[in-house]
Amino acid sequence: MASIGRSAPLQQQTPKSSALVEDPDFQELVERSRSLALKILQSIPDTHKSCIHSQNTLQLNSPDNLRFEFMANSIGIPPTPVVTPVSENFSLNTSLKNMSEGLHQFSALLSTISERLQNKNKVVELMSDIKDLTIQINKMQKMLHRDSVVQSTPAPVSLHIDGHYEVQLAAHLTLVKLQSFGQDIVRCLRSLDCSEDENTES
Repeated sequence: MASIGRSAPLQQQTPKSSALVEDPDFQELVERSRSLALKILQSIPDTHKSCIHSQNTLQLNSPDNLRFEFMANSIGIPPTPVVTPVSENFSLNTSLKNMSEGLHQFSALLSTISERLQNKNKVVELMSDIKDLTIQINKMQKMLHRDSVVQSTPAPVSLHIDGHYEVQLAAHLTLVKLQSFGQDIVRCLRSLDCSEDENTES
C-alpha cells in the first residue's frame, strides 16, 4: 500500500498551470480538498469494520489483499484511474480529471454495494464525503478550464455480487482500492500546496 509521502515541488508545470496553482482561490480549494481526502482516509477503517463481517479473512491492511486483486475484475470492479503528483509527464489537467473520474467511480461502487448491506450508515457517510471532495476537485477543474464547461461522465458500474460473500468481497476490495486512491490524492494535493514549499524554505 502506498504511503502518504512528501512530493517534490511543482517545477515542471506550464506557465499557465503554475500561475493558477499559486492563485489564492486555487490554494484554498487545494486545502479544502486535502482536508476532505484525509477525512475519507481516516473514516475508511471504521467503515470497513461496520460492513465487513469476515474480518479474519478480509482485513483492510493485509498482504493477503493482493491475492484477492484478480477477483476484482470478475466481480466487475474497474481499474482505478492513476493519480500522481503533477510533473512534466503528468499534467494538472490529467491529475484533476483522473481524481474526478476516480471519485465518481468509487461513489457509484459504494452506492451499488450499499444496497446489499445490512449496516450501511458508515458507507453513506463516506459517500457524502466523497461527494464533497468531488465538488472541490470540479471547482479546480473549472478554474483550469475557464472557457469551457467541465463535464465528467462516469462509466456505469455493474457488479456481479449474487451471494453474501461476493457482497462482502466487493465492499472490501472497494474500500482497499479507495484507501490507496485516497493516499494518491493526498500526495498529489500536497504537491500542489504552495504552503508546503514555504514551510520547507523557512
